[in-house]
Amino acid sequence: MNIQEIHNLFLKCKSISIDTRKIEKDSMFCAIKGENFDANTFAQEALDRGALYVIIDNPAYFIDQRTILVQNSLETLQELAKFHRLFLKLPIIALTGSNGKTTTKELINVVLAKKYKTKATVGNLNNHIGVPLTLLSFTSETEIGIVEMGANHKKEIEFLCEIAQPDYGYITNFGKAHLEGFGGVEGVIVGKSEMYQYLRNSKKMAFVNLEDPIQVEKSHDIKSFTFGINNEHADVNIKKVAANPFVVIDYNDFAVKSHLIGLYNSNNINTAVTIGHFFEVDNASIQSAIEGYIPENNRSQMLKKDSNEIILDAYNANPSSMAVAIANFLQLDSHNKIMILGDMFELGEESHQEHKAIVDSVSNQEKSVCYFIGKAFFENKISSDILHFFETFESFATYLKTINFSKNTILIKGSRGMALERTLEYVA
Repeated sequence: MNIQEIHNLFLKCKSISIDTRKIEKDSMFCAIKGENFDANTFAQEALDRGALYVIIDNPAYFIDQRTILVQNSLETLQELAKFHRLFLKLPIIALTGSNGKTTTKELINVVLAKKYKTKATVGNLNNHIGVPLTLLSFTSETEIGIVEMGANHKKEIEFLCEIAQPDYGYITNFGKAHLEGFGGVEGVIVGKSEMYQYLRNSKKMAFVNLEDPIQVEKSHDIKSFTFGINNEHADVNIKKVAANPFVVIDYNDFAVKSHLIGLYNSNNINTAVTIGHFFEVDNASIQSAIEGYIPENNRSQMLKKDSNEIILDAYNANPSSMAVAIANFLQLDSHNKIMILGDMFELGEESHQEHKAIVDSVSNQEKSVCYFIGKAFFENKISSDILHFFETFESFATYLKTINFSKNTILIKGSRGMALERTLEYVA
């Protein structure tokens, strides 16, 4: 069965899934092998749960005419997504970058949804499986698709662009994320810039932040639509950006008061506003969309717990995002500041150096007490009245039971694996 025939069967289905626990009636199930399981074994279960068809790559699990046997289920999923993207012919915006991808994607979506029927990546389904699933969620009713692309090594963005074939692209920034896989910051720049290379070769358009010299350099020969601060050459000129703690931005014709915290979120907002302007969404609708967006899922959330104000940014962390979060927190106009910072993962050989740099950056300030959690930070332990180190979260939790936090402003920041949102259980 060729990919067009498989696509014809897919069009009869309401959705596609790779997880039998999430099977919908009249859907298609694609059995993808994992490191510790063979999803082919769930083919019958998928049909029993209501799937119309199942894609398998192990003939031992062939059931009946509802079974689509292929050489490789994952490759078929990717080919099917590419075919579906070309079948729909809708405009697609793709974005990648070291920090801010998901927030920027959500903001773009709420802005464009004011005028168009949009569909965007759900959560962070942004890899070699997530991007195909995102594309396959688009329908004939979708007017603009928004695709987030993540990567932890070179050639990954190139591969995802070949599947999604975006008409527009944006790179949030080039930071110290996934250094282990990319082989350093220069590798990050090369890997993320694969999106620019795709746009260049395909004669498509990039959205560019003129405040970022790397974006400007890497996109100089690509058709672009730009934004900048007090920059008369920018397509969208921004007058003023402020954050204390929420981001407020003045544009030429209107202003937005967001629920996002920290200057590091300003470019995420500016991107959404810029793309809204490009697609001719009116100012009032852009303003309404941005001001109505409430962050969730541990991303720059402002929480109130008893007498404490908490900035919860524990979804992920890398040296770049950690540094800007700390800098923003220290400049806030508030008293009794506390930082709770967790280890940063996937830094490879640069882990010790990068964790030490964070410790050093706060060792000479007197505005905030700081608690470092995790083995990497603990290895850089220094003697200080305001810096405290805990090798595990459990030892930190034991310590928290002995004290009472009250009337503090608290920043909680760490990599996903640290799960620092657990701290909320101990903050009175």
